[in-house]
Amino acid sequence: MTDTPASGTRERLIAAMTDALRRRGLHGIGLTELLAQAGAPKGVLYHHFPGGKTELAVAAIDDVVARMLGWLDGLLQKHTDPIEAARQWMQGATQRLSGSGFHAGCPLATVALESTPDDHALREALARAFATLRERIALALEQAGETRESAQGVASLIVAAYEGGLLQARVAHSTEPIQQATQTLLGLLAARRDARTTAP
Repeated sequence: MTDTPASGTRERLIAAMTDALRRRGLHGIGLTELLAQAGAPKGVLYHHFPGGKTELAVAAIDDVVARMLGWLDGLLQKHTDPIEAARQWMQGATQRLSGSGFHAGCPLATVALESTPDDHALREALARAFATLRERIALALEQAGETRESAQGVASLIVAAYEGGLLQARVAHSTEPIQQATQTLLGLLAARRDARTTAP
C-alpha cells in the first residue's frame, strides 16, 4: 500500500521534528526551518497537527517510542536472555550517537530536560514513553523468572542507565560514560541472575 501525499507529508513532518529533537531540542528549531526541512507549507502542519508545534512534538515522541519498542522486541526475540538484549539495545544507541558525531542524542531526554511544568502535553507524552519502555523490559524480565516487583525495579534501572548514559556521552563527546554504565549495571544484573539460578 502506497502512502497518499497527505500521509507522506505527515510522516515528513514527524521525521523532521524527530531529527530536530535529537539534535537541537524542541526550542532549538523554529517553525519556518522545521517546515522547510519537511518540505511542507504552514497550512499543512495545522491540517495534520491542529495543536501546532507541540502536537507535532508529541507525535514525534510517540513515533520514536514505537520504533524503540520495535527494535527492542526484535532483540528480545533474538536473545532469550533479556539482559543480553538490553546490552545490544544500549550498544546500538551508543553507536548511533557516536556515528552522529555526538550531535543526535535520544529525543526523549532532550525534550524532558527542556520541558516546563506548563508543558502538560509534552510531559504526559514523555511519561507515557518512559513507562512503556519500562513495562516492556519488565515483562521480558518477568518471563525470564524475575518477580513482578523486582522486574519493574530492574527495568527502571536499565532505562535510567540508557537515558542518563546517552546524555553524559553526548556532552562528554565520548562513549565512555554509557559504556561504563552498561557494563557495570548489566554485569551486576547478570551476576545476580546467575546467583539466583544456581542457588540450591
